[in-house]
Parts: sequence; structure tokens; C-alpha cells
Amino acid sequence: MSDIDVCQCNMIHGDIVDVVKKSMPDSNLVEEMADFFKVFGDPTRVRILSALLTAEMCVCDIAHVLEMKQSAISHQLRLLKKSRLVKNRRDGKVVYYSLDDDHVKKIIELGTAHITHK
Repeated sequence: MSDIDVCQCNMIHGDIVDVVKKSMPDSNLVEEMADFFKVFGDPTRVRILSALLTAEMCVCDIAHVLEMKQSAISHQLRLLKKSRLVKNRRDGKVVYYSLDDDHVKKIIELGTAHITHK
């Protein structure tokens, strides 16, 4: 192995393994978490979330800020809404989008802090 340090023996630390096994989330939760984090794997969706971190916006405004077509933004917003990352409200003919809750804001802020931390 190149840059990865590995044990030079084959010994299991039973006490640690038992504690960790008991603390592991069930497989359904793990699957849901994996799907949740996949949503962040698309730069356009991250850019949309970053824009909504600052202000509630309609599709037209998001498309203008991101310099993209409204249809592409609408498609990504559907995925973000399905994942409960954004919500919308109607005001007459205009539909405004915002982050679904404070958890989403914290996830974006923590991700940014982690990436920019040196």
C-alpha cells in the first residue's frame, strides 16, 4: 500500500469492536444518508443551495444568478425538494424557493468550513 498506513498484525480489539457495532446506524438509515449526500454531488445543486443560503428566490432569479436556463434550474429544484433540502411557497404567479430548514444551512456551512479549513 502506498500512502495508507495499515496494521502489520491481524488482531481484533473486541471491546472497541463491540462498542462500535452497537453504535452503528441500521442499514436503512445508512442507505438514506448515502442518498442524501449524493444530492450534494452535483455542482449545480450546491450552487443553488448556496444562493438560497442568502435569500429566498424564484426560478427566474436563480437561473439569472447561475447563468443557466430556467428548465435546468427547475429540474434541479425538483430533486432538491424531493430530498427535503428546499421548500417553496407561491405568491400569486411567482413561486419562491428557500432552504427547507436550518439543518440545510448548517450542512452547507459545515461543508464549506471543512473544505476551506487548512
